[in-house]
Amino acid sequence: MTHKHPVLELDAVGFRYPARDDGDVLTGVSLRFHAGTLVCMVGPNGAGKSTLLRIAAGILAPLAGRATLDGTPVHDLPRRELARALAYVPQEFSPAFPFRVAELVLMGRYPHRGFGRFESADDLALAQRAMEDADVWPLRERRFDTLSGGERRRVLLAQAFCQATPLLLLDEPTAALDPAHAIAVLTTLRKDSAARGTTTVVVTHDLNLAARFADRVVVLASGRAVADGPAREVLPGAAARAAFGVGMHAGALPSGLPFVVPE
Repeated sequence: MTHKHPVLELDAVGFRYPARDDGDVLTGVSLRFHAGTLVCMVGPNGAGKSTLLRIAAGILAPLAGRATLDGTPVHDLPRRELARALAYVPQEFSPAFPFRVAELVLMGRYPHRGFGRFESADDLALAQRAMEDADVWPLRERRFDTLSGGERRRVLLAQAFCQATPLLLLDEPTAALDPAHAIAVLTTLRKDSAARGTTTVVVTHDLNLAARFADRVVVLASGRAVADGPAREVLPGAAARAAFGVGMHAGALPSGLPFVVPE
């Protein structure tokens, strides 16, 4: 990789889980993600959204096509090099040891430190800022396994913020969050994309958050990308209607904030 903001590209990606006999999970998905944008991937359950995100993160290798950063297959990159370029937040995470919140967040700095080196003052300051952005600073001395589901998710977000990569891939980051924290998380992600030029890809079922914050919405259905563009055009469109099995009405509140409701 040669660029400060590497280009993430999915080229005709296909995938099938060996244990499943109901066909391909993904078929011929081609997408290109640009720096400084927040992209929401939406679609019905089983559309392949999480699988596609795991392929983009180098966790799964595609059976067809490829996922690349600046032209290099993601799955072939050394793990440490990949971790300096890309942070991935899964839906679920259960550490093997009862780490404290601050310890887990500081693990986001590991790819940037030499082997055996302790955290620097800059690392600690960045971790504190990440915990403040994710609203978990008051929880910093708590054990991760004592937290609620929503608190755990915010800790994982703080770790990703602390990793400070040019690419962020997040699988349902607002699941289990109350509305105030969900809006705060997407607001932080949106500001980070604008300020650092971060490429942010979010899998979500919350179409209102997608309409409000995304620069671009990708609709997946039956393992294919069936629509791609601005939320106000994509979500009320025929492809989204076919994907979700119901039409969507997109409008705006008196304040100007967009919203989406099923018809």
